[in-house]
Amino acid sequence: MAIETELKLHIAPENLVRLKRHPFLRSLSASRARTLKLYSIYYDTADLELRRQAMALRLRRVGRQFVQTLKGGGEVSAGLHQRNEWETPVPSEQLDFALLKAGGGELPHGVRNRLQPVFVTQFNRNVRTLEFEGAEIELCMDGGEIRAGQSICPISELELELKSGAPQQLFRLALALLDIVPLEVEHTSKAEYGYLLFSGAKPSASKARFPILKKSQSVASALQSLISACLSHIQSNVPGALLKLDEEYLHQVRVGLRRLRVVLAVAQRHRPDDAELAALRMQVARLCVELGRSREWDVFVTQTLAPILARLPDHGGLREVLNAAERMRKHQHAGMEASLASQDFQRLLLRFGAWMHGLQSAGPGVKLEKFATRILDKRSKQALLRGRGLLGEDPAQLHALRIACKKLRYSIDMFGALFSSPKSGNYLTALAELQDILGVLNDIAVAHRLLTELDNAARHDTLALVRGWMEHDYAERIAEFRNAWDRYAAQQEFWH
Repeated sequence: MAIETELKLHIAPENLVRLKRHPFLRSLSASRARTLKLYSIYYDTADLELRRQAMALRLRRVGRQFVQTLKGGGEVSAGLHQRNEWETPVPSEQLDFALLKAGGGELPHGVRNRLQPVFVTQFNRNVRTLEFEGAEIELCMDGGEIRAGQSICPISELELELKSGAPQQLFRLALALLDIVPLEVEHTSKAEYGYLLFSGAKPSASKARFPILKKSQSVASALQSLISACLSHIQSNVPGALLKLDEEYLHQVRVGLRRLRVVLAVAQRHRPDDAELAALRMQVARLCVELGRSREWDVFVTQTLAPILARLPDHGGLREVLNAAERMRKHQHAGMEASLASQDFQRLLLRFGAWMHGLQSAGPGVKLEKFATRILDKRSKQALLRGRGLLGEDPAQLHALRIACKKLRYSIDMFGALFSSPKSGNYLTALAELQDILGVLNDIAVAHRLLTELDNAARHDTLALVRGWMEHDYAERIAEFRNAWDRYAAQQEFWH
């Protein structure tokens, strides 16, 4: 068994041609480039048992030779694909299960007799070996297609496979290539695209999920896992957000960036002198502000103005204000989409990959549980300090409390599994209730600010109507906030 470590990058076909001819590649080449015609058949059961077990089985024809490959396990982090791989030559264009087993590859029980072709890939591969900063990296430039029945998906990508050296060198090479041609970090493998074609399943937004940490992990290992989870969550939702498949994609990108921002703040406590980490934090913070601005207009249009107009459908002034807000909303979305589609965003992802895969080697040897306790203590004290004695009259103070509660909740999501306690359920319920009401109060405060941006003489009376409606809602919510705060403040910290 070998462990395949490769970085996948999407590239437009015209840029693929341009890159092949670039002198930078010739300066790094340790071997002459060669072109292969690759035809692969992927096998699975009708109900996709292998896919459910995160495995892929293919039979590939390379010239007159045939190779069968079983891949399984592993992970994707910032575009870096690491998977276990069992590869064996076979005498003909048929799977050979005896050779697969002899090479160490094991299929799940009962699968063998139910296998069938599910999709094929056919592409030309230009391959060369590069020597880059002491690492040996195989560069593959692939152009072709994936077919499942009548469905076709084009292939145009780069694969940087590590033959010797460290994973961060793949990212540094990719950053150098990005200076030559536009590239996009590819989160999805050819096999996964093939499965989507075969199943015809409608794609859906990926939800946020932190990995379950173990007490035996080092702090650096835990932070690497947490950051990787955030990056994977963001990357998996960006294409859907840019294609406008569903508003949930954009929402999940925002969630992922907010969670990443909190994880990076925790990482900064572990590595306070890390200049690259500080720079990455700053860029993520700027993205959060930009995406937060688009969210403000989303909420204002859909949750503030639309319900009022539904009650007063014949109010022309309200409809005109709603139309003006929609124009502002579209403007903010256009700016956000441009940021996510930019090469600066791809550069950020690649820089994260390079930095993150060097994370293990540095930092003090504090135990993870102790480190997590310190973080949770700090976040809890900040929330209690912000909320104690707060009656709700000051939107700025409520906002500060909301941010403190959000950081606490994300920190619990990160580290809570390290502490098993029957008190955790009540604590999290009380915190979630407090967060919900603080979110509503913040949306009302933001809506007042956005109304100011829309204000003019012609809209003055209509905006006064909207403000009156919101002030009534705010007064009712403040009473809910005080009750929610009292319930939360009475909880005991379950991590002690």
